[in-house]
Amino acid sequence: MTEIVHVSAPELVTYADEMAELLVETVEEGSSVGFLAPLDRETAAVWWRARAAAVESGEVAIWIAREGCRVAGTIALVRAPLPNARHRAEVAKLMVRPSARGQGLGRALLAAVEAYAEVEGITLLILDTESGSLAEQVYCKAGWTEVGSVPGYAADPAGSLKPTTFYYKELTGP
Repeated sequence: MTEIVHVSAPELVTYADEMAELLVETVEEGSSVGFLAPLDRETAAVWWRARAAAVESGEVAIWIAREGCRVAGTIALVRAPLPNARHRAEVAKLMVRPSARGQGLGRALLAAVEAYAEVEGITLLILDTESGSLAEQVYCKAGWTEVGSVPGYAADPAGSLKPTTFYYKELTGP
């Protein structure tokens, strides 16, 4: 059974090694999530632990999908920092283990973020993903609207520049 859990800063530190394993697997299989290959587990774990301060301050919220004792997926919500943008946030780092894909975990993680955002009074979510990736299907099925694509926006794990597609979703609020 899969459980979606909103993690606190101390829990993030506790799960950092498992989340590092997920991040390394995601990069190894070619997903563009901000890191270049090869990515070692310690570097990935340090990156996750460094997010704890932002979680503690409320700038970032993170969820994990747990299958038993194993982290099978993760997603983050990054609040906009400026006063005129408090109504919006960015969805980031949606990752599902390659072995757990196709079971609805990505959609469940996305739904958890959307529900949380509505309760928090966030009315606009944005995200970006590599153009042509399988993630685009998840976002389209979840009702996200494509804004457009920017060529050469980010490098894939192999270092090749790829286009990125931007999406948004309007929420109704609490």
